[in-house]
Amino acid sequence: MRAEQVACVCEVLQQSGNIERLARFLWSLPICEELHKNETVLRAKALVAFHSGNFKELYDILESNNFPIESHPKLQALWLRAHYIEAEKSRGRPLGAVGKYRIRRKFPLPRTIWDGEETSYCFKEKSRSILRNWYAHNPYPSPREKRELADTTGLTTTQVSNWFKNRRQRDRAAETKDR
Repeated sequence: MRAEQVACVCEVLQQSGNIERLARFLWSLPICEELHKNETVLRAKALVAFHSGNFKELYDILESNNFPIESHPKLQALWLRAHYIEAEKSRGRPLGAVGKYRIRRKFPLPRTIWDGEETSYCFKEKSRSILRNWYAHNPYPSPREKRELADTTGLTTTQVSNWFKNRRQRDRAAETKDR
């Protein structure tokens, strides 16, 4: 099988959710660096490692291979869930919001699956900066302007609308507090 064919089979098995079969398929592959360095195969190996509870292997795969940005959200979720599971096992109880926050701080995402930009309340700093600059000159953007801002920031139009609504509300609250 060529690398593209192996990648295609891995993709189909991942999408079907049949992790057991995916694991068997990966085990059947010959030792070949081209195959085992393929991004789709690496993602499949990471998924199998996660589901089998082999978190050390998962971390090794994620830390030692660069992945394209479109793969980052799923791989970040695996990284965090694996660390949460380990922490819950060692503590003997489920993690709350604060516990999860502490785990995220203790085990930051590796640069191989993260672009390095901090997020605050799920919005990247770059997006927030664009919205703040726009708000400074027009706190009431039109629907067309909101769509343009959404395209520029990578957010949805609803998120942009809510950001402006919340910002106006906070400003009004600050004004009444100062009186």
